[in-house]
Amino acid sequence: MVDQAALDRVFGALSDTTRRAIVARLARGETPLAELAAPFDMSLPAVSKHVRVLVAAGLVAQEKRGRTRYCRLEPAPLAAADRWISDYERFWEGQLDSLAAHVHGPAPDERT
Repeated sequence: MVDQAALDRVFGALSDTTRRAIVARLARGETPLAELAAPFDMSLPAVSKHVRVLVAAGLVAQEKRGRTRYCRLEPAPLAAADRWISDYERFWEGQLDSLAAHVHGPAPDERT
């Protein structure tokens, strides 16, 4: 059974370009928050807000070591979203196969 609220949080978090870029960067490995923020044309507090949304969705974990806050990707929520999307992908592929069969008719070797 899919946790709809968790799925809503994941898709909501991934609806923003900056947050998707953060997830893409973290897919390469754990990163200090300051380094994660460097490529963005925004303040560190603004990037921290984006990271908090990702943390609330379960997509990112943070750990403070000394004065540095490290972020890492938590893949489980992405896997759950992928499973949900895959279910609909199979459904639509089946629908498109049925439509193609209807439009093109039976294959020549199936006609009697």
